[in-house]
Amino acid sequence: MTLRRRNKQPSPTFGSGVQVQAAQLPGKALLWLVAAFTLLLVPQWDRLPAWLLVVCVALMAWRWLARLGRVRLPGRGWRTGLVVVLGGLYVATVKSQFTVDTAASFFVLCVALKWLETRCARDFYVLFFILLYMAAVNFLFHQAIHWTLLNFTAVVLLLLGLQVLNAPELPAGVRSGGRRLAGLLLKMLPVVIVLFVFFPRMEPLWSVPLVSGQARSGISDQMTPGDISNLAQSSERAFRVSFGGQAPPQAQRYWRGLTLDYLDGATWKQSAQPAFRRLGRVEIEGVSGPLAANQYEILLEPTDQSWAFALADSVAASPNIEEIDQDLFRFRRPADTSVRYRLALETPPVNPDVQLPPAQRRQLLQLPGRGNPQARALADELRSQYDDRGIAAALLQRFREQPYFYTLRPPVMPDNGIDALLFDVKRGFCAHYAGAMTFVLRAAGIPARVVVGYQGGESGAGDDYLIVRQYDAHAWVEGWFEGAGWIRLDPTAAIAPSRIESGLREAVAEEGSFLENSWLSPQKYGNLPLLTWASLQLDRINYQWQRWVVGYQGQSQMDLLSRLPGGLTMRDLGYISAGTVAAALLLAGLISAWRGRQGGRHTGVARQLQRWQRFCEGVGVPVRQGETPLGLADRLARAEPALADSARVFAGVVNTHYYSRQTADAVAQPASDIRLLRRLLAGMKRQRRQSGLPRNRANHFKPAARQRIDTPGHRYGDRYALAGKSLAQRAETADGVAAATRTDY
Repeated sequence: MTLRRRNKQPSPTFGSGVQVQAAQLPGKALLWLVAAFTLLLVPQWDRLPAWLLVVCVALMAWRWLARLGRVRLPGRGWRTGLVVVLGGLYVATVKSQFTVDTAASFFVLCVALKWLETRCARDFYVLFFILLYMAAVNFLFHQAIHWTLLNFTAVVLLLLGLQVLNAPELPAGVRSGGRRLAGLLLKMLPVVIVLFVFFPRMEPLWSVPLVSGQARSGISDQMTPGDISNLAQSSERAFRVSFGGQAPPQAQRYWRGLTLDYLDGATWKQSAQPAFRRLGRVEIEGVSGPLAANQYEILLEPTDQSWAFALADSVAASPNIEEIDQDLFRFRRPADTSVRYRLALETPPVNPDVQLPPAQRRQLLQLPGRGNPQARALADELRSQYDDRGIAAALLQRFREQPYFYTLRPPVMPDNGIDALLFDVKRGFCAHYAGAMTFVLRAAGIPARVVVGYQGGESGAGDDYLIVRQYDAHAWVEGWFEGAGWIRLDPTAAIAPSRIESGLREAVAEEGSFLENSWLSPQKYGNLPLLTWASLQLDRINYQWQRWVVGYQGQSQMDLLSRLPGGLTMRDLGYISAGTVAAALLLAGLISAWRGRQGGRHTGVARQLQRWQRFCEGVGVPVRQGETPLGLADRLARAEPALADSARVFAGVVNTHYYSRQTADAVAQPASDIRLLRRLLAGMKRQRRQSGLPRNRANHFKPAARQRIDTPGHRYGDRYALAGKSLAQRAETADGVAAATRTDY
């Protein structure tokens, strides 16, 4: 605690406060900043350039070594040069791209450079608030609960550093500092919860998309044989699904994403690119509330793409998606963050008279002008023997009966890859077989297209929802048949039925290629029940966090509050929020005023301390800057030996009053301290006036209750306290010491 004179001059008694901090930051405060910045970099390691991570670590280490005295901080010229060089490197890296991602990277670079000019308390405060903002920036890219806990830990470290800077006399350990922060958090937690629940969730007027060049796992809008097999080695979540009624069986879980109807060499693409949409206002969120029996809800992980995944025969049940042609669904803006949407299963009416438009039929029969002659010959042979449905059945029978193999290790195909797959190699993944079957159907005159999405999904903890992962990515075929419309044809189901009925793990169990390069994935070790259980429990916690905390938006809020009596409106929410803030401020003001009144007697101690300082100056012992009470008492004892014991007891009482661990004693009995200090000072003045008395008369004053104690972490070193007494005994002892002083002099 730092005391100041009434004339606002720095107090020499506890002067290692602001003045010293302005010259050099305390080492522990700087250490907490370093630790917090390190934690805040962890969520960004996968999106920041490697050189920027190295720069952050290097500049932070430079500042810490300067604190240890091993290096010097750069001057203004060197700092300017570093800014120019690193700024130029950043510009060369982003290449004129401006997104939220690149802006966040530039912000991290600025934070790293700030370390080189963090010299005093003012710089600490600036960096403190910058790092708090950096914690908020992290939430733009990661909202999972484990990243939230990491950010929260970093904020706690920042607050610990703030305590060290502003209250260096307090114990600076993690346990003691954490205990104080926990007390503050518990006091504010009710207000935070009330504001989280009732503060009105309003849509912003505009937003900036987070889409960037950062690669994400997931399917793309084109397919080359081998792409999906690479994706099948990832265990990242694609989305989670919860059903209002019975979930469909494993073999019926075909999650359609997009269709590919144009073959360019060996790559399947979309013939029509989606129309350009101006990105601006945030779209309406999905519907909340209980699911109907025919509805299901998908919580999609960020993909930076606009397509949504759905089962066949679905219709949109939330306003944040829309249905387009080919029975597909799209968002009105790319999914740059987790998105929750709803669909409903409805059996479509059968219209046997529906016809394909001529332009669409031509597109769905498109093939390159040449290539794969054996596959074309097979199509001609089948056409001469069967009708459209017979051709499809014959192809599936061929896949089922001949020695075709489903593998995650397909060989590299030559130029005529479809011929090699169908007649020579006979080993491939779903994308190989889907592309080959679509080629043969088109060559036989049957409109067909490749469908890309996911198939399957494992049950989450408690069977409450399904988890669809990237290794569930799948490709299959849809063919158009007169009188029936589009029919799903899956050659993988004919070649490896276990892939459709049990999942990828069972399909490649003999080959041993499931997640063969993902040694840290819990899904790789499905034969360990305990690890599987723990992984599912963590996923359920994160799922509920995403649904009820991250996804708690306007619709969710109104749905929750609609269940309360009275039917709260948005205006009511505003009144509740404003009333909560006003009540919290009023309560804080009342508590502060009460504590100020209770602690006002500390001013009496400070007043006695100032009078003692003036007394010391009057006897020729001027007060020095940064001097502790005990230091002043020692110098006074050397100058006036007769006053030695009284001066040291006076300093000890001051230290005990402000810094004793028994803070309850200090607050409960401030009047006794003031009386004791007043009597000690009066005794020293009388003794000074009677300076003709023998110096050894001072030895008559030996308070037995004085004890020297050492407290670890106390910034002033030795301190004195009245020890070994209860609260009442301490007051009696203090009065006894004062009485002895009055008797002697």
